[in-house]
Amino acid sequence: MPFIDCKISKRLADEQKERLKCALGSAITAMHKPESYLMIGIADGYDLWFGGKKLNDGAFVDIRAFGGVTRADCEKMTAAVCSALSSCASISAEGVYITYQGYENWGWNGGNF
Repeated sequence: MPFIDCKISKRLADEQKERLKCALGSAITAMHKPESYLMIGIADGYDLWFGGKKLNDGAFVDIRAFGGVTRADCEKMTAAVCSALSSCASISAEGVYITYQGYENWGWNGGNF
């Protein structure tokens, strides 16, 4: 089960959030994960600063996945996430920061995978 947590500095219309959700759902296949188990969080209007300056058009994206993540998969996913944010929210890749974490223990439905 992957989780993509997006913190976006600008406000998005519901239509933009829906398009972003769909684009991220397609992108997760770069990490060999199915969209059917994907959870996405979108927090727009989020205050982000980098180097002491406020990012008006920026995003911090945290991607978590059950199991390990490879550098090659993360590279593909970074390109896909940046493309999605550009097309759905008009955020340039230079304002996008992404982290990746793989977990061996992930709970769901009263138990662990």
